Formats: sequence, structure tokens, C-alpha cells
Amino acid sequence: MDLVGTFVFAISGAMLGVHRRLDVFGVLVLSFAASSAGGIMRDVLIGAVPPTAISDWRYLATSVAAGLAIFFWYSPWARLHTAIQLFDAAGLALFSVAGAEKALTYGLDPLMAALLGMVTGIGGGMARDILVTRTPTVLQADIYAVAALLGAGLAVTGSWLRLPLVPTAILSALACFALRVAAIHFGWRLPVALTSRDPRDDAAT
Repeated sequence: MDLVGTFVFAISGAMLGVHRRLDVFGVLVLSFAASSAGGIMRDVLIGAVPPTAISDWRYLATSVAAGLAIFFWYSPWARLHTAIQLFDAAGLALFSVAGAEKALTYGLDPLMAALLGMVTGIGGGMARDILVTRTPTVLQADIYAVAALLGAGLAVTGSWLRLPLVPTAILSALACFALRVAAIHFGWRLPVALTSRDPRDDAAT
């Protein structure tokens, strides 16, 4: 699941890089950052060092393969913003569940394992967005971190109830993916603070 999440997140990073017209090196950097930042953050926080993303060659190879595939075969349908969001949602789902499961393996309590699973899911998307000077999705009103927390929470709950690991992980990832896609489709957003607009802001723009 970790490697599949790496591949899917790498695709979302590479697609955004091509969409922003980066060169091949820039696309590969964005691909690796999107696919590995969350896992690196997770491993450092739980003491699994060096992080798997930089100690296991398969992770780098997976992100490079995904980046090169998108760079050289960037089909017209992939230019749609929705396609990037869908791959991002899939990576979010896979990483949040895998992150929670690994945190449990390293002895974290269920609550902290769920939170760390969420961090694992959102880390790659944040790194990808920051590198292209875009406000990270998780910091906006979109239902993003909440979806990751749902997937991680379900995975942790399943482990606590001693349910079969693989079916629980799959269903948890599907729940996260479904919530994220539904939020994109229906425009669901978290509430934001109501503030009065300053006329000087309009003048400045």
C-alpha cells in the first residue's frame, strides 16, 4: 500500500509539474516530493530512521518512473484539474491508512497513530503545493485533512477491534477516497471565519 501510494502521489506531483510547464528535472523533483514527503515526516516522527523513502531504492524508482511516464506521455485528458485531484485523493487515502498502520506497528497509541496517519497523507500534497508556490489544499477550506483523518481513524479502529488487516485497510482507504471525491464533486467545504472586508484590500489589488 505504501508503494502504491507513492506511485499515485508521484503521478499527481508530476501532472502538476507538467501543468506548470516545469522541465524534466523539475517534474521529477515535484514527483518525488509529492510521493515521499509524508512518508519521511512519518518515519522521522516515529523514529524509523533513515526514512524508508530514502533508504529503499524502490521508492525513488517508483517516483521517477511515474514522473517520466507523465512527462513523456502526458495525454490531453490529464490536463484537467480534476485528474490531478483524483490522483491526489487516491494517494491521500493510501498514505493515511499506511501511515496509521505503521504508527501502530511502532507502538503508538491509537489516537496518535490516527493523527500520524493524517500527517502522512497530507504531507506529500503540502510539499508539492509549496514547491509550485500554491497555497496547500489542506490549509484552505477544502475537506482534505478530515478525509485523511477518517481513513486513518477507521484503520486504527479496525486494528483495535482486531478485524482482518487487509480488508480493513482497503475499506478505510476507500472511505477516505470517497469522502475526498464527494467533497470535490459537491463542493463541500469546512467553515471559515467571517470577517469584514477592508476596502483598502480591494484598492491594493
